[in-house]
Amino acid sequence: MFKLGPPVQIAYAVNDAREEANQWAKNFGAGPFFIAEHIPVTNVIHRGNPGVFDHTSAYGQWGNIMVELVQDHGDGPSAIRDLYAPGETGLHHVAYFVDDLDTATTELAERGFPLAMSAEARGTTRFHFIDAVSQMGHFLELYEPSSALQSFYQKVRDASMDWDGSDPIRFR
Repeated sequence: MFKLGPPVQIAYAVNDAREEANQWAKNFGAGPFFIAEHIPVTNVIHRGNPGVFDHTSAYGQWGNIMVELVQDHGDGPSAIRDLYAPGETGLHHVAYFVDDLDTATTELAERGFPLAMSAEARGTTRFHFIDAVSQMGHFLELYEPSSALQSFYQKVRDASMDWDGSDPIRFR
């Protein structure tokens, strides 16, 4: 039986990652946030066609889960633009670590959840956006838990421990 496992991140499409990170820290106590601007993403395939995914993200801890505030700088096709036009915001995806990215993607496609976009971040982390919009209202993001990715998750989590709300914005 295929099991997806527990989510590791919840992500929102936003218009300004830095401003939203400040608001999330102030209004919800999430953070501190680590900002990564214009994250290098390669090998983008969106709905079967080569694409571009130029985005900035703010990553912070929100209770037991990481929150990502993702700002898509483009107006062309992307998994963000599949749900939100420029200027629109909202819940975009819930992310999961999977043991085998390709197997999990195939399993989900067989269940009616097709691959919407695949790409590589920083040349080392492959990720897939799975279209679960019709059933869940959002995408799923899948990636394998590399040591670099797990270290980043730990860094964000550690920064939130005993955080007093000061210095809510940091750069990755």
